[in-house]
Amino acid sequence: MSSILTNQSAMTALQALSQTQKSLTQTQTQISTGLRVASAVDNAAYWSIATTMRSDNDALSSVHDSLNLGGSTVGVATAAMNSTISVMDKIKSDLVTAAEPGVDRSKIQTDITALQGQLLSIANSASFNGENWLAVNSGAPGYNANKSVVASFSRDTTGAISIGTINIDTSQTKLYDSNNQSGILDTVNGTTNMSVATLNVAGLTDSAADQATLLQLTTQVDTAIQSITTAASTLGATQTRINLPITFVSNLSDAITSGIGSLVDADMNQASTKLQALQTQQQLGIQSLGIANQNSQLILKLFG
Repeated sequence: MSSILTNQSAMTALQALSQTQKSLTQTQTQISTGLRVASAVDNAAYWSIATTMRSDNDALSSVHDSLNLGGSTVGVATAAMNSTISVMDKIKSDLVTAAEPGVDRSKIQTDITALQGQLLSIANSASFNGENWLAVNSGAPGYNANKSVVASFSRDTTGAISIGTINIDTSQTKLYDSNNQSGILDTVNGTTNMSVATLNVAGLTDSAADQATLLQLTTQVDTAIQSITTAASTLGATQTRINLPITFVSNLSDAITSGIGSLVDADMNQASTKLQALQTQQQLGIQSLGIANQNSQLILKLFG
């Protein structure tokens, strides 16, 4: 039946064209944004999961940065420890030389004094990002010998999050403490009444008592070298603990990024193919609507 009030063909063609236009707009949005799920409207479940995963991935990025920062801080301290051991070996050699009868111990002390200054310079220079674990002031406001490096971020099945840390006790690695002289190098030995930082052999003679003092000083320096070696080993082990999670966190972040992509990213090959098909449908729909609209004109010819 033909009607001038209701053009069923035109209505059908218009509905089809509107649906095509809607799909075309959606596909063009996917191509322009690269996302199949750009908002909760597109897919509430996938969007919610992806949003949470993105947030966690940002946290993992911060963990990665923290590990790199902590690793650099430990690396600086370790390098300074190694240099300190080299200087301490020279002081030990000077003390052995000073034990030889008849030597000019004042000249030996000149060399030792220069080495002591070098030790202090190394410790003071072992600073990274404002952190110095070798030359400290334990009496400073807010001082805490226990340092921590954020090493992990995780979320359990209930959604609760946890943050893991690697802890370092710098009270075992400090060389100088300006507050109470309790570092490895500035602690006063009860027998010699001197610290490595202040030992002085210039006034010692060849007497038996002074020779005994020289032996005690040499033993004191050797003990300090062992303590520094232990501290350096501790720092080295800590750096290894820090370096291991760096690769894992990086790989985990990549895996999460890939997972997010599989949920919300648009398949560009599919989208481009669909776009061409929809553009063709749009053209055909416009032509179909034009033909349907001509039906009313044909009715007029019946009365011509």
